[in-house]
Amino acid sequence: MLLIDAVDSGAAVSFVGPLAIEQSRAWCQKTDAACGGSSIFLVVSGDQGIVGTVQMHWGWAPNQPHRAEITNLMVHRRARGLGVGRRLMGAVETAARQAGVGLLTLDGKQRGVADQLYAKLGWRLAGAIPRFALDTDGRTPDAKVIYYKDLSEG
Repeated sequence: MLLIDAVDSGAAVSFVGPLAIEQSRAWCQKTDAACGGSSIFLVVSGDQGIVGTVQMHWGWAPNQPHRAEITNLMVHRRARGLGVGRRLMGAVETAARQAGVGLLTLDGKQRGVADQLYAKLGWRLAGAIPRFALDTDGRTPDAKVIYYKDLSEG
């Protein structure tokens, strides 16, 4: 399962390991139910099942109709380096533009696997918050980094 693989590989997706399949299924069902019209959920599948996902959630506040947040970009280890993350991010940015979103934000683990991808795709680092969350080992505090992309810049 993709979420379990992400946690096992150290991805910052809000869980610590080991992640039981029951926890993973419950999170997926809860996320699916919560998406009811206020989110976009993109999936890439291959011969061996789902290999990548990303979500976009619109800003909730009345003064933020132009903004959305990208969450939980996950690419299975067997599909990394094949352009899955790049395709998912390109597709979610296109969906954001089509929906009239002009500003995207996301956060991730400092020096995480996705840091290099975000930089290559033109995301700008806004800053870091030290010791924000525990790593997937459940003990080591990690910094969270905040990125943004102004879609009106091209």
